[in-house]
Amino acid sequence: MNHDTLDYYRPPDADALGLILIRADAEGLTEIDFVSEQQEPPRPGPLTELACEQLAEYFAGTRRDFDLPLAPRGTDFQRRVWAALGGIPYGETRNYAELAEQLGSKGGQRAVGAANGRNPLAIVVPCHRVIGSDGRMTGYAGGIGRKRWLLAFEAGEVPMLL
Repeated sequence: MNHDTLDYYRPPDADALGLILIRADAEGLTEIDFVSEQQEPPRPGPLTELACEQLAEYFAGTRRDFDLPLAPRGTDFQRRVWAALGGIPYGETRNYAELAEQLGSKGGQRAVGAANGRNPLAIVVPCHRVIGSDGRMTGYAGGIGRKRWLLAFEAGEVPMLL
């Protein structure tokens, strides 16, 4: 039926984040998402195993940038936004207007926000690093609580859990 690989990763602070689903195909990672429980039996493969290793390093505080083949499904514009998200350094934030301007779409904050909200690769493509122009926390597909936790973790306000 489907030749994708699928696995799950449970961060050390599972209470704050929950379970993370990781899906890949022959091209690369296609989905990293927060889930409440296993939706399907795991079918791990080399890419999902590598993603689990790099997520473990991220949560241990030894990895700030991911080095994984990515194959997100989306429009050209969405993929451009997701690529720009990947350029936001660990521990920093950008707002939607800054991203829109960077993409040559001045005034396109809503379009950038919509693409950001459809990012299929949570954490690895750091959409949690985008905040409102007024500095407020804005929507996050994984939930505002997870976004706050991830930003606090990257700011060193949450202890590294091994």
